[in-house]
Amino acid sequence: MTKFSAVFLAVLLTGCTLTPKTLIPVSIYDLGPATSVTVTGSSRLSQAIIQVMDVTAPVWLDTQSIHYRLAYHDPARIYAYASSRWAAPPAKLLTERFRQYFASHAIDSQKDDKNKESHVPAHYLLKIELGEFTQIFHAQNDSRIIIRLRASLYEPNTRLPVAQRSFTGERPAQTADAAGAVAAFILVSDNLLDELVQWLFSIHS
Repeated sequence: MTKFSAVFLAVLLTGCTLTPKTLIPVSIYDLGPATSVTVTGSSRLSQAIIQVMDVTAPVWLDTQSIHYRLAYHDPARIYAYASSRWAAPPAKLLTERFRQYFASHAIDSQKDDKNKESHVPAHYLLKIELGEFTQIFHAQNDSRIIIRLRASLYEPNTRLPVAQRSFTGERPAQTADAAGAVAAFILVSDNLLDELVQWLFSIHS
């Protein structure tokens, strides 16, 4: 037996003795059941027909990863939990959340041009850009989640902007893990939806 054959055989025998790695189950999260958002005078807002376009996000956020940063170590680096992820990219989860709210409050929430459900002309086009959807650790057991949105309201025929506003929401995570982050993401998402609806009402009133 040549030296090469002996080495090759040793590698094969070693490989045969290795035990298979245990697969870690992956936890899948969404934003949970829609919660109630109450807006004073929302009956006026219900008279508006709003075409809610798909929420957009930068490329790095257009994944199912649950992202976090270590501000105390390397704040410019983006990490992702290995055994936890979103059921869909955050932008898609928020799109569905917002449309559920409008539908449950008798506000026409037409989908974008690719998925039209109605031919009734809309009064406004609502475009939302997601800028941040991240858990930020300031210490090993101290983290907050942050969501940043930019909402733009357009006149549907001319596509001229009617109003624009940026929204930012933050909240401490109760636990320093993906589950704690998700719980905080849900609360902040609903708070931002409340602020968004209040803003829309102030414009339409």
